[in-house]
Amino acid sequence: MDQQYRPNLVETQAQTFWDEQQTFKVVEDTSKPKYYCLSMFPYPSGKLHMGHVRNYTIGDVVSRYQRMQGKNVMQPMGWDAFGLPAENAAINNKTAPAHWTRQNIDYMKHQLKQLGFGYDWDRELATCDPDYYRWEQWFFTKLYEKGLVYKKNATVNWDPVDQTVLANEQVVDGRGWRSGALVEQKAIPQWFIRITDYADELLEDLEQLTEWPEQVRTMQRNWIGRSEGVELDFPQQDGDGPLRVYTTRPDTLMGVTYMAVSPKHPLALKAAKRRGDVAAFVETYSNAPVTTADLETMEKEGVETGFFAQHPLTGEDVPIWVANFVLSEYGTGALMAVPAHDERDHAFALKYHLPIRQVISPRDGQDIDCQEQAFTDKGLLVNSGHFTGMNSEEAFAAIADKLTKDGTGERKVNYRLRDWGVSRQRYWGSPIPMLTLENGENVPVPEDQLPVRLPEDVVMDGVRSPIKADPEWAKTTFNGQPALRETDTFDTFMESSWYYARYCSPQYKDGMIDPKAANYWLPVDQYIGGIEHAILHLLYARFFHKLLRDTGLVESSEPFKRLLCQGMVLADTYYRETENGGKQWIAPQDVVVERDEKGHPISCTHREDGQPVQSGGTTKMSKSKNNGIDPQSIIEQYGADTVRLFMMFAAPPEQSLEWSDSALEGAHRFLKRLWRLVSQHLENGPAGQPEPSQLSDSDKALRRKTHETIAKVSDDVSRRLTFNTAIAAVMELLNEVGKFSPANDQGRAVVQEALEAAVLLLSPITPHISHSLWQSLGHNDAVVDAPWPEADAEAQTRDALEIVVQVNGKLRARLSVPASIDKASLEQQALADESVQRFTEGKTIHKVIVVPGKLVNIVAK
Repeated sequence: MDQQYRPNLVETQAQTFWDEQQTFKVVEDTSKPKYYCLSMFPYPSGKLHMGHVRNYTIGDVVSRYQRMQGKNVMQPMGWDAFGLPAENAAINNKTAPAHWTRQNIDYMKHQLKQLGFGYDWDRELATCDPDYYRWEQWFFTKLYEKGLVYKKNATVNWDPVDQTVLANEQVVDGRGWRSGALVEQKAIPQWFIRITDYADELLEDLEQLTEWPEQVRTMQRNWIGRSEGVELDFPQQDGDGPLRVYTTRPDTLMGVTYMAVSPKHPLALKAAKRRGDVAAFVETYSNAPVTTADLETMEKEGVETGFFAQHPLTGEDVPIWVANFVLSEYGTGALMAVPAHDERDHAFALKYHLPIRQVISPRDGQDIDCQEQAFTDKGLLVNSGHFTGMNSEEAFAAIADKLTKDGTGERKVNYRLRDWGVSRQRYWGSPIPMLTLENGENVPVPEDQLPVRLPEDVVMDGVRSPIKADPEWAKTTFNGQPALRETDTFDTFMESSWYYARYCSPQYKDGMIDPKAANYWLPVDQYIGGIEHAILHLLYARFFHKLLRDTGLVESSEPFKRLLCQGMVLADTYYRETENGGKQWIAPQDVVVERDEKGHPISCTHREDGQPVQSGGTTKMSKSKNNGIDPQSIIEQYGADTVRLFMMFAAPPEQSLEWSDSALEGAHRFLKRLWRLVSQHLENGPAGQPEPSQLSDSDKALRRKTHETIAKVSDDVSRRLTFNTAIAAVMELLNEVGKFSPANDQGRAVVQEALEAAVLLLSPITPHISHSLWQSLGHNDAVVDAPWPEADAEAQTRDALEIVVQVNGKLRARLSVPASIDKASLEQQALADESVQRFTEGKTIHKVIVVPGKLVNIVAK
């Protein structure tokens, strides 16, 4: 073999072999257990970033390991190709989104192949292909027929200058990103899917997902937000209908001192006609884009309407305010305010000098001052009429019963989850397959007219969607009558909610998915992606899977059995201050950093001009901070295996990984050392198999280390997914190989076994070098097809053990004893040791504690 490790040559040879042999092409095979490993597919932005590399390396390691376990492994790859970024890029590059997207796919596919990922490329799909989205359109029409799709007015961000809808990220400080105009809130017709019909099942089935991170399950529970409460009416004095509110704390009802309604509530609009201050407030806040996240940080503002409601139990007048923290889209658009027992209501009451009435006290009798701070826990009722003295749970039931009896309220289960609005007023997405007839009726596009194709040869003006700007595109017929196509496109979460199922039969022509293939492969055994997808993508995919099940396309109820959320890739940032007080971010590779012995930067200078730069700390790699590392340049310098090894060794997969040039170089040195150890071993010719009965003590020690390593790495990779500790164990093994000097053929056989084990254990992580070394070690089969090594329990047994002896907790001796020694004999030998006796002489032995195989602790006084 070549004595020098040449990664470019080694990796080209391995990748050529896999391509020629179609190594990763897979079909259904009932003779083997199946394993479906999937990493979240990328948006084709142009180039891979290190976050992609980490995600896909984890998936490839898991896939290759499961293949070595004898499983029929599917690992597909595709492209989440629709979306707003492609429109913006197309405008900037003066091209069409389709052309830009497919160019990016070609380049990124080349990068993925360079990294040696074992994908079945015959299953590749792109969500912008009509053969993909036609089935999404078909499925939507079936959901419409089942009553799970409806159309209603919903509020969007409207740019009055560009006359277009803006995504949330296109609203900058309340203004349109292109025109700079103040953004308005405008209600337009949009399509929705009834995800709320599945809210209980989505919540309950989280209990089945025992191999998901608890953090993700908790986030989904909170997003679904099931709550039990009471919906009740506050009659209005002026004879209008009652003001309906929902509360989860009816036990605090006697503490209501004001009501609050949304700026869009009919009562607010009515008050605006009578009072100028209300009109000004409504105008200001009706058009302001507000999300639930904004509510946490925004300044709470309000204005009196001059209207009053009546308390449903006491008949007391309750003033009604308009407040900016009440959203019309959530609940009834009105709420009852209990400032003594809600922090937001308390802050608002203090600001506007509204009454604060305590009605709950702590169960332990502790004194509190609700004028100073809201008491939000449950407790015992006070100042609450005949409910006084009840605890919160008792009062919940009693007050709910009273309201129900009076006909002013009822128990109700509510959800934070809202139906899924799937309409987007953008161009680069799948057209929604609905038609509007001349009489205003909406009907689905007939199946034989699917797909509704998105025209790709378009010119982007950055203002209107080309299919909205072209009136001819929308014109069609239905049963011979004129009709108009829907010009909105689907939310891109639609495409990513079922792609995992299409991978099972991507060329299937007769339906959305082939049920036979889908039921063989699904659910996905291991799903890998970022925690940022914990709510929307994963929730929508779970919902879609249940829809697929209820349409008869799949049998399982959940799409992903096991979930791994990998951490971010972090890197140092550097900058210079600009004349206007801003920051010019400088790429890390352009900075020379002098560090102290702990690795902290002492001085930073620009590599070209030698001028000082500032350290901006360590953050997620991003274009905005200019601290991304191009995977392509690292592959060219060190090879793909070095990148893969570094990614797996630098941190556990679920934790953030901090980029380090020195650690990358260390990974490369390790691979060169592995190559050198194999090369040196092979210089003396082939080696046979170890014969346990003929091994020396040193031979046995190295062989024991080999099989202990196999056992540890097997557990780390399969159960714990801690690849960093698995690699560390192989490094320790190779350290022992490097120090070992074989005395005879049996010694060389033990080294051969150790090197073969190291190559096999590393092969999922560094597949290229492992492919080459496995052949050099005398094997005709490819390492990718080799079985995972099995730990020999007998080889791990020890003839002798080193036992630590302590006296009163302090180390006093080390004993070499037979591995089979019994407890009494070990205790006797420890007490007889000369070093131990020096510290026990003249003392009484009170207790001897023996931890078998590890230590003896003698308590002497």
